[in-house]
Amino acid sequence: MKRVFLIVLDSFGIGEMPDAAAYGDVGSNTLRSVAKSPYFFMPNMSRMGLFHLDGVDVPEAVKLRTGRTSALSDAPVGSCARMTERSAGKDTTTGHWEIAGLVSESPMPVFPDGFPREVIEKFEHLTGRKVLCNRPYSGTAVIEDYGREHMDTGALIVYTSADSVFQIAAHEDIVSVPQLYKYCETAREMLVGEYGVGRVIARPFVGEPGHFIRTSRRHDYSLIPPKDTMLDQLKTAGYAVIGVGKINDIFAGKGMTEFVRTSGNEEGIDRTLAYMDRDFEGLCFVNLVDFDMLYGHRNDVDGYAKALAYFDERLPEITAKMRPEDILMITADHGCDPGTPSTDHSREYTPLILYGEPVPTGVNFGTRPTFADIGATVLQYFQIPLRIAGEPLF
Repeated sequence: MKRVFLIVLDSFGIGEMPDAAAYGDVGSNTLRSVAKSPYFFMPNMSRMGLFHLDGVDVPEAVKLRTGRTSALSDAPVGSCARMTERSAGKDTTTGHWEIAGLVSESPMPVFPDGFPREVIEKFEHLTGRKVLCNRPYSGTAVIEDYGREHMDTGALIVYTSADSVFQIAAHEDIVSVPQLYKYCETAREMLVGEYGVGRVIARPFVGEPGHFIRTSRRHDYSLIPPKDTMLDQLKTAGYAVIGVGKINDIFAGKGMTEFVRTSGNEEGIDRTLAYMDRDFEGLCFVNLVDFDMLYGHRNDVDGYAKALAYFDERLPEITAKMRPEDILMITADHGCDPGTPSTDHSREYTPLILYGEPVPTGVNFGTRPTFADIGATVLQYFQIPLRIAGEPLF
């Protein structure tokens, strides 16, 4: 019974790509930044091959602290590859779509000056509510700066970022979460063509002025992938395609057979472990969002390092539940270096760690030309003819 568990450590980049300058990301290296924290401790990922990846640049003291050296004789128990994003962009949607074999040749639209007046006016007409902000903004700062006015007037807080997103924040006592979701669905239907952002995101929050807190009831509304991905091919072939976290949202449900949303990394890992106890053939695709949402975007180096250490601490629970035909793949969708002044995603290479009995042991597959090689490897394992971008690793 073949199963693949594909876990995305959201935003865990490992160094700037050659075209980083075009994205304003020269010098970005998420791994290097978090490795400087005294809380960085990933001995299990290290044993699997994390420090054997091409171009990994961390001090020898960090490797020694995790029980590893850089000696070639110190062979990993897994295999690894450095993944290059071929798509134009550095956001969640393009990254995940490319992992699944869909390369986006054109970037999704971004709005560094806010959305055009005609877009906002149409949204106000359709929802019956005025809009506040309409600028790129930090998600935590925007509710502090506009939360009181929102509570006084009922106007919706609409903002964007360097990514292709239309975000709507509302206090749960002013706009119920189901109603906020309906407003997001309205925006999703409206934002097409030249305004077709990658994601519309519901951002509910609670609390009082000066003490607002975003809740876990965030919900993403992505564009529908324009072509079939490995998820569609697996589903068509009769295999299970299970999404954990925001995977179902990223693919707008396309190609999924089952999904569960989660409140954060801890629940994401718990849900993954529960699926490992079930009998199924196919793919369990997991997104662990806290690295990006809670730490990368907030420039919290120590928080990011602690989150990585927590994942690494729980990794043995995952490997202990693996069966003889299981493959574990651990990767990322982009970078979000908390050690740079920017609070946005960064254009970085990502890691791919592979582990399991069907995987060649101790192999560095080098630097791959596209994230899509991951999807191709999954389809190859299930002996499904490739109709996506990418080439199998083995």
